Amino acid sequence: MNARPSERKGLILAVLCLSVFLVVVDNTIVNVALPSLSKSLGASNSALQWVVDGYSLPFAGLLLAGGGLSDRWGRKRTMQWGLLFFGLFSLGAALSTSTGELIAARALMGVSAAFIFPATLSILTVTFDDSRERARALGIWSATSGLAVAFGPITGGALITHFWYGSVFLINVPIVVVTLIAGYLIIPESKNPFRRPLDPVGLFLGTAGITSLVLAIIQGPTWGWRSVTTLGLFVASAILLVAFSVFELHREGPLLDVRVFKIPAFSSGSSAIAMAFFGLFGFIFLMTQYFQLVRGYSALSAGVHTLPFAIITMVMTPLGALLALRVGARYVVSGGLVIMGVGLYWVSVQTTDAAYWGPIVLSMVVLGTGFSMITAPSTAAIMGSLAPEQIGAGSAVNNVTRELGGTMGVAILGSVFSSLFGPQIIEAFRGVPLSSAQVATAQSSMQAALATAHALPTSVQPDVLDGVTRAFMSGFHRACLVGAIVLVITGLVTNRFLPGRSATTEEFSMMDALAH
Repeated sequence: MNARPSERKGLILAVLCLSVFLVVVDNTIVNVALPSLSKSLGASNSALQWVVDGYSLPFAGLLLAGGGLSDRWGRKRTMQWGLLFFGLFSLGAALSTSTGELIAARALMGVSAAFIFPATLSILTVTFDDSRERARALGIWSATSGLAVAFGPITGGALITHFWYGSVFLINVPIVVVTLIAGYLIIPESKNPFRRPLDPVGLFLGTAGITSLVLAIIQGPTWGWRSVTTLGLFVASAILLVAFSVFELHREGPLLDVRVFKIPAFSSGSSAIAMAFFGLFGFIFLMTQYFQLVRGYSALSAGVHTLPFAIITMVMTPLGALLALRVGARYVVSGGLVIMGVGLYWVSVQTTDAAYWGPIVLSMVVLGTGFSMITAPSTAAIMGSLAPEQIGAGSAVNNVTRELGGTMGVAILGSVFSSLFGPQIIEAFRGVPLSSAQVATAQSSMQAALATAHALPTSVQPDVLDGVTRAFMSGFHRACLVGAIVLVITGLVTNRFLPGRSATTEEFSMMDALAH
């Protein structure tokens, strides 16, 4: 390549952003396909959650390992191999014929993504050595990640409308091919000159602890919250995560320097990002199903109807960073969390037939405005609170909190939904001549409940369908209310610990670049 240095950097950033868009969009592109998956593969609510979380969980759990390996093996090499396997497993997901096959393919896609995502940030850091250039590139990189989350349902809806559910995975293959070729030609190789040995014990403890926690949350409604299995997983998770913290604290060259969590600005900034993605992923998971299964929209229409959120996020994100320069990250980030909570609360009180061009659009505008006020100022607060030798740990945690927050959003809010939906489905079908097995099938998902209701005699269908809709809305409302409470509480706590206008010069420089 004979491009000038500035042009070459721009091309490298374009390849990195395409790679980030590819792996992040797969967090949400599958949401509008959930009703189709439920119908085609007979997937239950729990299985649908695992189709989403089966990707996010290994993605989040292995990000630290992916970052460490990219420094050791070469960042370009790690990203390229990750992209190659991501494309192969995407093809496997597209050709899946059962829920188990699909979840397995999604999990392997998540593993591959964990080696792509941190490598892009490392390559960006070494490519843009000027601090202001780097901050501006980071802003574009972060905006790409946020837009991928928002545009996932639209892209997925367009594909589902014209093709089968596997198309939302197959679309990755040509993008991977283009990115692989462009990366091979444009991106130079780089490694960390100070190589540290890998930390397999820390990797095992951290991944096993998070996996146990999410499994307990997802399966709690099915197994029972007080069952031996569920409680055992919660206890195992606590033990594993405590062991992880103790082990990392006493290890030289740890997978994660857990001491950074003693820094108030770091911990509160990380919590803010995690809870922002908690609310966002949980909302998208539920709202796309509401649009399709309650309002009767097509998959494409459901995706398009989420567009106001994407637009307001794109417009407001730089304004949120600019506002943080004026009044401080503390008030902007905590205010954004509270505003997101207000938006989710508004959704929790909307009726089944609420006007789209009214309460629904306005609630998405409120949600998008709140989300836009959180990520850039929080990232600046996190990185500005660390000593130079802790920057690597801060970058890794910034990546992990996004993924883990989104995973927990789907798991927790999906479980709250299921906890109310299942029992009320029994009430909806009470008095109807169905076997216990048929009722159990109806409880498994909204799609199954609707199919069971439509198979009934026409004389009883209206009352049963009304009961099924009430069951969905009851779980939907309660899940959104729980999300709202979590966001507001996090906002109040964040207000106590994030820096105000007395932030560091580096932090202001980063936010100023993000704002422009």
